[in-house]
Amino acid sequence: MLPENLKTFLSEHAAKVIAFGVPVDINSSHLKGAEMAPWEIKKMMFHEAGNPFSEGGVDLSCQENFSSAGVLQFRPKSWFEDIEASAGVMMEFNRSPIFIGGDHSITYPVIKGLAKHIPGLTILHIDAHPDLYHEYQGNKFSHASPFARIMEEGLVERLIQVGIRSTTTGQREQIKKFGVEVIDMMHWRGVPDLRLDGPLYMTIDMDGLDPAFAPGVSHPEPGGLTTREVLNLIHQAGPHLIGGDVVEYNPKCDHNNITALVAARFVRELAGAMLTNKWKKK
Repeated sequence: MLPENLKTFLSEHAAKVIAFGVPVDINSSHLKGAEMAPWEIKKMMFHEAGNPFSEGGVDLSCQENFSSAGVLQFRPKSWFEDIEASAGVMMEFNRSPIFIGGDHSITYPVIKGLAKHIPGLTILHIDAHPDLYHEYQGNKFSHASPFARIMEEGLVERLIQVGIRSTTTGQREQIKKFGVEVIDMMHWRGVPDLRLDGPLYMTIDMDGLDPAFAPGVSHPEPGGLTTREVLNLIHQAGPHLIGGDVVEYNPKCDHNNITALVAARFVRELAGAMLTNKWKKK
């Protein structure tokens, strides 16, 4: 749906947390396929083998708690503006959004839309890669560059990156330039205290996990996080979460829907965590 249709949807649905599919894959490199992810993840959201409760006991089948708004639609050549506007509409209606990608380039317009309404935002970024290239393959909007744009524009107060294990010299320079807080896997000793305070957005790139737990990604990097560790990070972030995304799942690379099932669990736990959020928009 387009931003104007989203306003109608929100007027008719009382759910506090709304999930959207964002089938954008135009900024991917190497392998395409992430644009198909929203439908596959949503299939696994309420799989008949499970139940609709989060680990914290939140019933996501309750219409006042959680709702799916289908997939966002975009005008020709206006995907960026429409995603940004949709994120802004969610803030106008004081709802918590979860964006189901799609490639990681969607996080930049989402944050741009949220930052207009929420000062002092922190991003908790789960990924194998820093995604801080000034540009990648000549594309400043590449899925390898969203956090360079976000930090250049001063859209957030803090950027915390967890799971990093593939950093180039140029990206190390960007990390230093922008004061990014990086917890890389070489020094990982279990889930740390992230000293979170204020509003938080959590973005989960599925290749942040070890390929043993999430094989369905375009850029697998061995030596990553476990599913349990990411869930523990979500629960730590919960009291501050105002929004999030799950990106970079590629159904073409998956095995027996393992990665789709994990991604769906992350969406559910993000939703459950947001419903226990102690931070309120002023």
